[in-house]
Order: sequence, then structure tokens, then C-alpha cells
Amino acid sequence: MDILLIGGGLAGLAAALDLAGRGHRVAVVERKQYPFHKVCGEYVSNEVLPYLRRLGADPAELAPAAIGQFLLSSPGGRTLNSRLDLGGFGVSRYLLDDFLYQRGLARGVTFHLKSTVTDVAFDSATDQHRVTLADGRQLPARVVLGTYGKRANLDRQLQRSFFAQRSPYLGVKYHLRLPGFPRDVIALHNFADGYAGISAIEDDKLCFCYLTTRQNLKRHGTIPAMEAAVLAKNPHLREILTSAEVLYPQPEVINEISFAPKRPVEQHVLMCGDAAGLITPLCGNGMAMALHGAALAADAAHHFLAGKTTRATMETQYAQTWNAQFGARLRVGRAVQRLFGGPVLSEAVVGGLRHWPGAVQALMRRTHGTPF
Repeated sequence: MDILLIGGGLAGLAAALDLAGRGHRVAVVERKQYPFHKVCGEYVSNEVLPYLRRLGADPAELAPAAIGQFLLSSPGGRTLNSRLDLGGFGVSRYLLDDFLYQRGLARGVTFHLKSTVTDVAFDSATDQHRVTLADGRQLPARVVLGTYGKRANLDRQLQRSFFAQRSPYLGVKYHLRLPGFPRDVIALHNFADGYAGISAIEDDKLCFCYLTTRQNLKRHGTIPAMEAAVLAKNPHLREILTSAEVLYPQPEVINEISFAPKRPVEQHVLMCGDAAGLITPLCGNGMAMALHGAALAADAAHHFLAGKTTRATMETQYAQTWNAQFGARLRVGRAVQRLFGGPVLSEAVVGGLRHWPGAVQALMRRTHGTPF
């Protein structure tokens, strides 16, 4: 196999489509069966549209929501509004990932579903990887891309530094119906030790996703109790929690979300998407970053497989390109995250930004890219 991708999320599926379209033999290992839900804000900046169209995967076929306005509220309910320069679209990962998976099948990508990678070893003598699955199978590959998301046991095997650090954050996601919610708005509502995003996706549904701390949950015991005691202090969130129809019985939950810096190359594996670096959800651009990262990784791998670069050059140039494209965004994202940690500071920041619309636009531009 030319290319093996560990993880079949947005980054893995897009890179697989890209590389298969360039004539390479591509395999994807994914631990679940499509379609499935993921904890994700499900808003995508329009900067990704040219790339998806080049891949033959125009999301217009999915009838996504068109989003062009941004609303931010403080824990007490004060709001500011802004136009989104590029705008974006809302579509569920349940629909989008399956859409890309079907495109991959049609392009000849091999999928190993319901499979987990337990080890990745690089043999310098043969200049290739050996990827071991939980069922004992071993898959050789000339290039391996790590596209497995925010955190996995493989990070421990690769001895990645961030994995040894406990993270206080957890994420929760629902799909909702809420008549009257504007379908062109992405809203971010702050609360004590967290913030929640809500925006339209396909059909008449909404994605409601929030980030908070394990301590917040531990203090109140259950997710519903925490939502009633903490989130509902923001009047906008109280309206959502009391009026919306929840479309599946239990929320999707993910623990140990880390925003610590990561390296884009680990032991000759090119990391991509959240495995390479995770931007804070408050900045709302993780899905676009995953797709852009896929484009960078696919380009680097293609040049190596075509004999145009050495492995060392591929790895060095990919790391440099990735950091040049995303390093500043991640740093700004971590700085913005700190501004919204507590109710007093959040109130002050939102109150100040309401009278400084240029600063809001500047922050958005610093955490978003341009069409690629």
C-alpha cells in the first residue's frame, strides 16, 4: 500500500480522496462503521469549498445551512453581533463523513472499518511502515498519516508529550429542533467555565455543542443537573435548554480534550487534523483546519511517492508548511480561550467588544484562513 491513514474523520477522508485521485493506492483504518455521530460544532468556513469541489465532493449536494452571521453572548446574556467575512455552512458529521466515505469507495480507497491500530513501526532498512491492528493483521505502507482525531491510545505508543498531561475539558453535543432559530447565524454563548455553540445544519436541525470542565460536571453530578445549574444562568442557553426538542436520547460526550501544542510529524508519521493540533472551539474553525491540513499532507505525500522529494524533505517541509499555515491560528485561539474562562472576565470582554466591531473582525480573520 502506498498510503495508510489512521482514522477516517474529515482529515483522513479528504486526504484519502485527494491521494486516490492522484493515482495512489490508499487505505483507511477507522474504528467505527459509517455513518456515526461525533462531538463537533458542525460549522465549516467557506474557505474549504474550492478544495472539496476539486475532490468531487461539493457539499451543496447535502443541502447544508448557509451561515453568514455571528452572535456572541456573555454569561449574563449581553450580546454582540458581527458579519462573517467568508461565511460558512452547517452540516452534520453524520452526513458529511458518510458522504466523503462513499466518494472514497467510488474512487477505490480500501477501508478497514471497525478496526483499531495498536502499533506503528518504521523500518529504515525498507523505508516503510508496518501498521499493526488489534486483530493481529499487519499492513505495510510507504507513508502513514495520523488522522485519528483529538486523542487516542496511539499517542501513548508514539510517546507524544501532550498525552501525559491531563486535560480538564470535556465536550457535549446534541442535535436539536428549535422553531424560530435563525438558520444563517452561528451563536456562541458563554457560561461559567465553558461556552456553547449552536447553528443550523441540514434539514431543519441544529447542532448544539458545548465545552466545559470535568470539575463542572463533577460538582453537579450529571449532565442535566450541570446544564440546569450552570448553563441555564445564561438566558439564551436557558431558552435553548427549556424549549428545544432533543433529537437523540443521549448526548455525544468526549473527555480529555487537549489544546496543548502538538508536533505535526511524530516518528515519521504525518499528523493531520486534530491529531496535529486542535483549535479552541470558541474560534469555530476546526473542520476547515482539518480539511486544509489534509490538502497539505496529501500534497507532501504525493511528492514523496512520485520521487520528487526524500522522506526527510517531505517531513521537514510538511512540518514547516503546517506550522506556517496554522501555528498563529492556534496561538490566537488559546489566547481567546483564556479571555472567556470566568463570568466576570467574559462580561467585560463581551461588553468591550460590543463597542469595537473592528476587533471582532480582526480576531475572526486571525483564526480563519483564505480559500484554498
